[in-house]
Order: sequence, then C-alpha cells, then structure tokens
Amino acid sequence: MNKNKGFTIIELIVVIAIIAVLATIVLINVTQYINKGKDAAIKGNMATILTNSAIWIDDSDNSGSYAGFDESSGYTAPAAAIDNANEDPVPKVTTDAFCVTALLHDETTYCIDSTGSKGTLTSGSCDGAADAHGFICN
Repeated sequence: MNKNKGFTIIELIVVIAIIAVLATIVLINVTQYINKGKDAAIKGNMATILTNSAIWIDDSDNSGSYAGFDESSGYTAPAAAIDNANEDPVPKVTTDAFCVTALLHDETTYCIDSTGSKGTLTSGSCDGAADAHGFICN
C-alpha cells in the first residue's frame, strides 16, 4: 500500500489565496490606524507650536512681537515633526499675530492662531476675518 502523503497543488493555492485576502483586510485597517496616529501627532505638534508661541510673546527679548517666531526652534522643531507626519505646515506671521495650518490625512486642514484658536478650517486657509489680535482660524 503506497499512499501519497502531502498536499495537492489546489489545496496549497486555496490556502495562499485565503492568507492573501486576510492580509489585505488587515493591511487596510492598519493603514487607517496609522494615519489616525499621524493626525494625532500633527495636532499635538500644532499644540506645541501654540504653547511655544505664548512663551515667545512673553519673552522680554521679543518685545511682545511674533516677528521671527517662525524661524525659532520653538516653531521649526515641531514643524519638522509635522512635515514628517504628512506635510510641511504653512505659517503666516506678522508682528502682531500668527496662524499656522497643516493638512491632515483625511484631507482637512487643521489650524492654530495667536488668539488661541485651534481646529479644522472651514475655508481652507488662515485668511479668515481678523480681529484685534490678528488672524483667526475659521
């Protein structure tokens, strides 16, 4: 009695196909979670820029001006991290105000400004109405 042992080629192909389908499903879900994590990192770094701007404006060497803030390490370090997560943030800085936007993975634009506002933009830029403090994320 000579019995063949092992799997047929059809059985192997079916198993490989099942593994490929499962791997695809897992990969799609993992990618979504990775992008959500990157968006959270972008928002966290934007909050860091907002905190650093408050420190910058309170520093007596800056005379209550935002001029040069976008070239300081308080901006450039978190901005580099935002760039690594998705896209380089876009600052608009005047002596009296600043506004920074960054694109999230869901194609919305996140914004912070010198008034302390932060959130998703409805118009897509920092060009919203300005008050006495300057730019407003709208």
